[in-house]
Amino acid sequence: MPYLLIRHEVDNFDKWKTAYDNHKSARDKADLQEVYLLQNKYNHNEVVILFEAKNDHKAQEFIESEDLKEAMKGAGIVGTPEIRILEEVS
Repeated sequence: MPYLLIRHEVDNFDKWKTAYDNHKSARDKADLQEVYLLQNKYNHNEVVILFEAKNDHKAQEFIESEDLKEAMKGAGIVGTPEIRILEEVS
């Protein structure tokens, strides 16, 4: 199964978390299942999220969508997020 990894910094974690929670329906529509939501231990405004991506095509559409760009902008993302589609190595 492929995975989607997103890493970014935010200007305020609590503000970002509210926006992230409010965007869950878009992640559900893209068949993304959150596996881990992590913060940097020493900088809580650095966030890493790992999702199982049940559908490569939907995951790619999600990361290219204007909806995600607007949601990230409104959530206070600082700089350019790092977004990767990964696959498990056996």
